[in-house]
Amino acid sequence: MPPAVLVIDCGATNITVVAIDARGRALAQASRPNSPVPQKGGPKGWLVWDLDALWKTIAACARSVLADVPAGRIRAVTVTTWGADGTLVDASGRPTYPEVAWRCERAADLGRRLVRRLGAERMFRIAGYPYIHFNTLLRMAWLVRHAPEAVEKASHFLMTPGLVSRRLSGEASIDPTIASTTMAMDQARRDWSDDLLRAAGFPKDLLPPWVEPGRVIGLVTAEAARATGLAKGTPVVAAGHDTQFALIGSGVRPGEAVVSSGTWEILIARAPAFRPNRASLQGGLLYECDAEPGRWNPQLLMMGSGVLEWVARHWFGDVPAGGKRYEAMIREAADEPPGAAGLAVMPAFTGTGPLARYGTTGALLGLTLNTSRGQVVRAVLEGLAFQLADALRVFRKGAGVEAKALRVVGGGARNRLWNQIRADVTGLPVVVPAQVEATALGAAMVAFVGAGVYRSAAQARREIDFGETRLHPSKEGQERYARLYGAYRKLAPALAPFYKAAR
Repeated sequence: MPPAVLVIDCGATNITVVAIDARGRALAQASRPNSPVPQKGGPKGWLVWDLDALWKTIAACARSVLADVPAGRIRAVTVTTWGADGTLVDASGRPTYPEVAWRCERAADLGRRLVRRLGAERMFRIAGYPYIHFNTLLRMAWLVRHAPEAVEKASHFLMTPGLVSRRLSGEASIDPTIASTTMAMDQARRDWSDDLLRAAGFPKDLLPPWVEPGRVIGLVTAEAARATGLAKGTPVVAAGHDTQFALIGSGVRPGEAVVSSGTWEILIARAPAFRPNRASLQGGLLYECDAEPGRWNPQLLMMGSGVLEWVARHWFGDVPAGGKRYEAMIREAADEPPGAAGLAVMPAFTGTGPLARYGTTGALLGLTLNTSRGQVVRAVLEGLAFQLADALRVFRKGAGVEAKALRVVGGGARNRLWNQIRADVTGLPVVVPAQVEATALGAAMVAFVGAGVYRSAAQARREIDFGETRLHPSKEGQERYARLYGAYRKLAPALAPFYKAAR
């Protein structure tokens, strides 16, 4: 039997543990929901992660998977998680302060003052991140000012992957992919920024040792083995931020950009240069470190199928929830021609989206008494594709990345109509791998490197069959959408005065 690895894929809404073999096949998996909780004794709106509950969930999922896959077959275990969140721990690995969740805005005011003092563009050129209220650096500064006793008791500040791998191995660590979500890195040097840490007042000596993805952090301890069912001494291999491992696990090829499509949509690429210029900042780009040294990942966060979920709730309530509801939505949208009879949808913009500079939110324009719900769905898919085309323009201007094809992963990759609209709007081929849930596969690829099964992630890429489907732009669709997209680009600036007046 081919060797296998165990991937702990912690998302902010779901925790999944999956065993994957050396050919990229999922052997068994278990999932449970995840969410932050109110901080005990804290003001209303303060949200934290219950790390003991998180560990119990991971352990239960691991035991479930290892009931089907013998622990002796597992060559390594690795951890990938959401970004931005972390906390202080003492010498035994216990938190000295709860892990503040990214949704908590307690550090927002402090962060705005810090950005004003240092300058948003200066910080962006160092860290590759624009100001976002949940930047880790801002919460580091908050801890120094509001929880100094927690700082004094701490031996390390660990990000979420480090908190889990510390439970597994007893070793403190951080990898560059997760560290690059903190706004505390000098990304050009792939190291911490003394200037940014000094501005936050955060002690650099609390930051853990660097470990590159694919390197062994330590070995599973006897205590962790009892909790999870893993064999004692199993190598714990570094992975990190889920976005970068979805990129690897997508099977991305040179010249391709990846669309990670879920409730939110992320356009991301592998670039050979770090270009945090003014055009990048104004366009809403952020940068993170690639899993491979010498590469960076420019990316744009946009609204995705969250808009479709909104449509499903309000227009398709008569259809049973789940797969049948989405089948009905796609079927009715497919019956409508491009342009949805003059209905236009502008997605709800994020603070870093490509049209955020206009200060507008989402819009639905062109409603008539004859508008059908199928037209609404079609207009949403087209609006999301137009947003993607805008993001590709930002990639070209800000990051110097010219995509030759789009590789789509995540739940939104299953929607063939949406993929064809993406191809027609952007004029680019759309590639859909059979394994659309790519994060766990990407983490498994580097885990196999750490276990010595493969020499590199590139070798793992060659050994795995991604089962790709390719959709090409249609001539008729490209011509029609070129006219529609030109008109769409005029909507945001035209609507900006109205939104400004309304506020």
